[in-house]
Amino acid sequence: MDNVATISQLIKTHDQELRRVLYKRCGCIETAADIVQETYQRMMEDNLWQQAENPRALMHRIAANLATDYERRHKVRNRYVDNFDFINQQVNSGDTINPEQIIDARQRLDRLVEAINQLPPKCKTVFELRKFQNMSHSQIAEHLAISRNMVEKHLRNALQKLQQIDDL
Repeated sequence: MDNVATISQLIKTHDQELRRVLYKRCGCIETAADIVQETYQRMMEDNLWQQAENPRALMHRIAANLATDYERRHKVRNRYVDNFDFINQQVNSGDTINPEQIIDARQRLDRLVEAINQLPPKCKTVFELRKFQNMSHSQIAEHLAISRNMVEKHLRNALQKLQQIDDL
């Protein structure tokens, strides 16, 4: 019971500060709240917060890493969604669609699909479960019988490879 009281006190003491930092970084209250919640979950896994020399610093480091992951995912997603949103706006507004823009969007989508298909099998599976099945890191780890750290490693590798396709 003492551990629960201690983690609760840690959260109460630093919650507003952590939310404020993440809001400034992300610019979205809901995203900041999601990252804070995920931070608390990670802190409590295997009583990680008890093993830390400085639990507050650990909490901020975990939150910063999660925010970085969010920014990477957001950047990749926006690269592809923006093109399709632009085309959809033109279709819905009745404007003429520039065939070159359609070709460019299709080529980018083809490169994305090809890059996903070229990921190593476990990396591809983890990526697809996260992005297309919307499973959490914990759910993926349990589903594949791997650690959360491995899930995060596979996702990092996938995002790095997918970010490279725009560099071609």
